[in-house]
Amino acid sequence: MTRLFTLNKYFKKYKGKMSLGILFILISDIAQVYIPLVLKDSIDSLKKNPNIELIIKYALIIFALAVLSGFFRYMIRQTIIVVSRKIEFDIRQDFWTHLLRLSHRYFQNTSTGNIMAHATNDISAVRMYVGPAVMYSIDTSVKFIVVIIIMLSLSPILTVYTLIPLPILSYFVYKLSKKIHKKFTLIQEKFSDITTMAQENFSGMRIIKSYVREIFEIEKFAKESSEYRKRNMDKIKIQALFAPLLFLITGTSIIILILVGGNMIIDGKLTLGDIAAFMFYLGLLIWPTIAFGWVANIVQQADASLKRLQTIYNEEIEIKENSDTDKSITKINGTIKFENVTFKYMDNLPEVLSNISIEIPQGSTLAIVGHTGVGKTSFVNLISRLFDVSSGRILIDGNDIKSIPLNILRENVGMVPQETFLFSDSLQNNILYGVEKANTELLNKVSDISQLTKDVNDFPQKFNTVLGERGITLSGGQKQRTCLARALAINPKILILDDSFSAVDTKTEEEILVNLKEFMKDRTSIIISHRISTVKDADNIIVLENGIIKEQGTHEKLLELGGIYYDIHYKQLLEEELEKE
Repeated sequence: MTRLFTLNKYFKKYKGKMSLGILFILISDIAQVYIPLVLKDSIDSLKKNPNIELIIKYALIIFALAVLSGFFRYMIRQTIIVVSRKIEFDIRQDFWTHLLRLSHRYFQNTSTGNIMAHATNDISAVRMYVGPAVMYSIDTSVKFIVVIIIMLSLSPILTVYTLIPLPILSYFVYKLSKKIHKKFTLIQEKFSDITTMAQENFSGMRIIKSYVREIFEIEKFAKESSEYRKRNMDKIKIQALFAPLLFLITGTSIIILILVGGNMIIDGKLTLGDIAAFMFYLGLLIWPTIAFGWVANIVQQADASLKRLQTIYNEEIEIKENSDTDKSITKINGTIKFENVTFKYMDNLPEVLSNISIEIPQGSTLAIVGHTGVGKTSFVNLISRLFDVSSGRILIDGNDIKSIPLNILRENVGMVPQETFLFSDSLQNNILYGVEKANTELLNKVSDISQLTKDVNDFPQKFNTVLGERGITLSGGQKQRTCLARALAINPKILILDDSFSAVDTKTEEEILVNLKEFMKDRTSIIISHRISTVKDADNIIVLENGIIKEQGTHEKLLELGGIYYDIHYKQLLEEELEKE
């Protein structure tokens, strides 16, 4: 159970309230365990001298003790349970913070549904340990010890006899808890699978409908849900043994109390009040006995969940600042230089880029062309440090990219990725996502540059139009132009367009490129495109093939070479001619 000690930092943060909660437990338990003693005295006193004054007196004392115990029981929840909710919040925030710091590589290899399962079920299971398990562990331990001491003081012999069945109950509860722990782990794993499937189905709804796979997905989900239900039922069947065991074993204790205690009353060794107190104390001991096993169950489940969470916390944050980070760098101009850069996604995978060396002067435009899978996107991902180079280095304004503070680097790199992503929010909030404060003038400016304004004017709510999930209410071209406007809104020194006009018609594309030329004056632009018409005016064009720069130069120079670039250009001209016919 050593993994649970990783929660110590959270306990330390709220140690004041936790200590107060423990004090409230002591007061509540003392008041509660004193009630049977008052009951004992009242029965014995009333047997000798029955009168209304004594009845009222003992009734008021018991009432006062019950109110006192109940009030502090309430205060326990206002301290320990409230603290558990605060710790749950802290854990969730730390978990989220850690996730956002993980590299792009981690999210490529981990399903969203699996992460969501960790963020919901697993954190909730840990909270149960932090709150109820801690509270009941202290509560039941204190109550158990005090009650046993009082029972022994009343009659050691009767105490021994009546307590014989209780360890048996605790043993069975513990054994059942171990089985529940195993079942719970299996349930959590299956819940991750279902969450992943649901998330993928919602995201790919258009594909499912387009290929008429609704029935297939329904049956597939039903199969997974059926397995999830089966695993839950397996756990419930084990839990169902708790109640029968409770009644059987506690009933045995009461039978022993009546038989042994009754004989002791007959022999004059005990009074009727003693037996009443014993009966009450047995009732108080039943819950602690069960609670020991129940708490063990919670701890087992929390340990399983914490182990799953720990696998994420153990993920190394690959892209991070270190002692080489130069905090004095507060701005970027935009001169980029690749020096013998080699990159591969994993050590056991082939190189995506190999020994790349190139300089991109500030204010210039570099275009990258090449067939699919030659490393174009990988090239630009290295500039914003979504990944780090495997060897070699990248310089910006003469500084190693690893020495530039991450926030300074990324605030100055506007990237429009191949795959557009928009939030389920207003169009305005999507465009100004990287801007601290709403700015109408900026909003209109970047929308004009990206040729989005004319579309927005047709929307009923204009810029306040709320987009569907992932911008599903927009066309492909509108999504791309919205992403372009978002990148321009941060006023970047380096603009990267990764095949960002694939869904835009050539006329609109030309208008955007003309607008960008003015906006990106004195800034650095990198354009990836399959269309030669998009890149022909770039200051420098590189052709990537098998991870290396195969050709380099201006549009005219590359056509003169008659190589890969010329072939791509020639094929596109033929396609255009065929389309005209």
